[in-house]
Amino acid sequence: MNHKPDHLAAQIPQEAFDWYDEYAHGGMDRRTFMRKLSGLVALGYSMSVLTSGLLPNYALAEQVSFNDPDIVASYQTFDSPAGYGTGQGYLVKPMGDKSRYPAVLVIHENRGLNPYVKDVARRLAKAGFLAFAPDALYPVGGYPGNDDEGRALQSELNKAKLQNDFVAAARYLKSHSLGNGKLGAVGFCFGGYMVNYLAAVDSGLLDAGVPFYGTPAAKELRGNIKAPLLIQLGELDERVNKTWPEYEQDLKAHDVEYQMFMYPGAHHGFHNDSTSRFDKASAELAWQRTLAFFNDKLG
Repeated sequence: MNHKPDHLAAQIPQEAFDWYDEYAHGGMDRRTFMRKLSGLVALGYSMSVLTSGLLPNYALAEQVSFNDPDIVASYQTFDSPAGYGTGQGYLVKPMGDKSRYPAVLVIHENRGLNPYVKDVARRLAKAGFLAFAPDALYPVGGYPGNDDEGRALQSELNKAKLQNDFVAAARYLKSHSLGNGKLGAVGFCFGGYMVNYLAAVDSGLLDAGVPFYGTPAAKELRGNIKAPLLIQLGELDERVNKTWPEYEQDLKAHDVEYQMFMYPGAHHGFHNDSTSRFDKASAELAWQRTLAFFNDKLG
């Protein structure tokens, strides 16, 4: 697996990571983001280092090839009558003799089904799970191959329909003929929020949830949560982390089984190995914990 040199992140000041997080989540437009980076160039930083470190290079994120002989990948559609009507996702199953597999829904960030998230689905299949990664952008043509365009497209979707599409995807996967009837979900950023939402909107939907740096579902829904949760947070992710104390209080109040791990020195997006926010040690430990959790809860 190829990665950016470890020293690259050290060449990027913390404020640049903070600006990128604000830009990536709609709090800053691209022109403002680039103008702020230009201000760092005037202080002696390299624009090429800043942009190559902060913006994704998905060639770096492939850990499991789509040609890997241990998996079989395909695109599958599902009905979503309360959402956009029809959804599509990337289904990856292990190549093996088992007839039933524990199933895991893989939920992308706020920009559609990009190559990194597809690779996460392949990693899960390689580990023995039936993985399904829906593309929220399918109703508008699918992930466009560009994160900026994908982010803009996803921001224009109707939130209620978007969430209903993921509920429909979860139900599709939980009842899949190759599944064992148990359903887990893992998601990143927006996908982390969606894991929290799926656990809260229907207490019988998930059997285990792993939100990576995701905000909680609406407070009035949290009393429905029954699924055990493994919550993964990066220490430097102030935006998401400020929502955690209240969420933890509600999880305790409703007797939800949960564990939270805070990864020291890790940014929002630390699991995404296509940018310099990637923290190899934290990402690998978080992934080991994720697999162990799903193996325990999904059986």
